[in-house]
Amino acid sequence: MTGTNNNVPVGIIGGTGLTSLSNIQITGEETVTTAWGEPSSTLVRGQLGDQPVIFLARHGNPHRIPPHQVNYRANIQALHDAGARVLVGVNAVGGIHANMGPAHIVIPDQLIDYTWGRASTFFEGELEDVTHIDFTWPYDQEARQVLIDAARAASLSFSGFGVYGATQGPRLETAAEIRRMERDGCDIVGMTGMPEAVLAAELGLRYVSLGLVVNWAAGKTDHIITMAEIEEAIAQGMSGVRQILERSMASLGQLALTPRSS
Repeated sequence: MTGTNNNVPVGIIGGTGLTSLSNIQITGEETVTTAWGEPSSTLVRGQLGDQPVIFLARHGNPHRIPPHQVNYRANIQALHDAGARVLVGVNAVGGIHANMGPAHIVIPDQLIDYTWGRASTFFEGELEDVTHIDFTWPYDQEARQVLIDAARAASLSFSGFGVYGATQGPRLETAAEIRRMERDGCDIVGMTGMPEAVLAAELGLRYVSLGLVVNWAAGKTDHIITMAEIEEAIAQGMSGVRQILERSMASLGQLALTPRSS
């Protein structure tokens, strides 16, 4: 999908390894607050190609907020209030599926939530009515297809499917936990996929995850997971993530003009 430029920005939430975008043409930076508190970082407005974007560093910049302490509600609310209607969450993940090793890119289509105790909904407190949303398909299908098409156009090694298992953190998982997650059907494991996805859905935003595998999950190799191997995978794979973002912006911007799909 292509089209002319519009003024509706695409929101990009950067995770580990993507605290900033070097190729964004910055046009402004805003410090904001919301009814849920302050987001993780300032909102950086700019252009990727001809498409207006808003970039937010999920863990702060510098990278200092652990996954279980990210104010997800403030982050999603701030991007919504700033005008974003499509969000791309960039996630560093561990590989469980045999084909999803370090530096591999995954565009997941499903998720399982293993987190606990996180503020995970806007619909609580003094409500007039109890609200339930459909979450059958946690990621926007049209936005997923845009990322898949961009990855193909860039001739990248990637998987256009995958079940994202969201764990609590900040510790990594045990080998037994990964075996359980694999039995559950998980292909990748991360710590930030929820409640980010459901909060976006509650506000009617199109949300899609762009995952970069930065290590094999616990027990998938005969050695412990080190920061050195994670950093190496980020160095190898993040250029592909950036290529997908650049190639997909115009089409994502067009999707921002229509309501979220299921």
